[in-house]
Amino acid sequence: MKIKLEKVKPDEGSSFRILKNPRLNELFYWHYHPEYELIFISGADGTRHIGDHISIFKGSDLVFMGPNIPHLNFDFGIRTEYEKIVIQLQEDFLHEALADIPELSDIRSLFLRARRAITFNGETKHEVGKKLKEMIQQNHFRQWVQLLEIFQLLATSNESEVLNIPPIEHNYNLKEQQRIKTIYHYVEEHYQEKVDVQKVVDLCNLSMAAFCRYFRHMTNMTFTEFLNQYRVNQAKKLLLKDYNVSEACFESGFTNLSYFNKTFNKYAKENPIHFKKRHSYTLN
Repeated sequence: MKIKLEKVKPDEGSSFRILKNPRLNELFYWHYHPEYELIFISGADGTRHIGDHISIFKGSDLVFMGPNIPHLNFDFGIRTEYEKIVIQLQEDFLHEALADIPELSDIRSLFLRARRAITFNGETKHEVGKKLKEMIQQNHFRQWVQLLEIFQLLATSNESEVLNIPPIEHNYNLKEQQRIKTIYHYVEEHYQEKVDVQKVVDLCNLSMAAFCRYFRHMTNMTFTEFLNQYRVNQAKKLLLKDYNVSEACFESGFTNLSYFNKTFNKYAKENPIHFKKRHSYTLN
């Protein structure tokens, strides 16, 4: 169940992309892309799964997220009629303007907060949803102006919650970044197996002690904690795809059901049976 890189191209004659009602509800699309994304969905209850964050939305949802954050399509599993509008814009959208134009200072702050993902509610969600629907019928210039108005509305709203997704960027040197990518790739390829930590250490050309210090410095957790959290996230995805608890346990790399339940509860703050029932109820 690998994460997929989505390749995004702006609409012809535009600096961003608008998608109206992309029907992906039958597809479990766990993906990321280097673009910012604004998602509005209405007319359904569903699951908001962004990074390690999983929660339920009721009736509608509005989320603005920064680049490279893994997320599940918001309409996965929805079986009722719904409406969905997605705006995708490149990471350097308005880059120079945001740096130099004082009138855009609120929007600059919004884009920084979006790197941890933001959800909006109340009148803000209603008003932005209305404006997004209007954008579909406008020419490219009016769409661009409308999008700025939407961002200003979001930037000044007090009806928002930052989901605190860890931002997908680090101010580390290239060697450190390549090393952590090597570790992540190894875990992605081998999490279903018994992972030999020494093999991971050898890949990094470090001693065991240096590896432990390095990994904690980069992630604020031990390698075992990271591996367990990764496996729990895989188990969550399997439970969302209607696997039973036992299947999710062994398919995600755990070898003991009791330990799986204990570890799942530690990271998800609920047991897997309750998690499955709660989300199955939402999607049915």
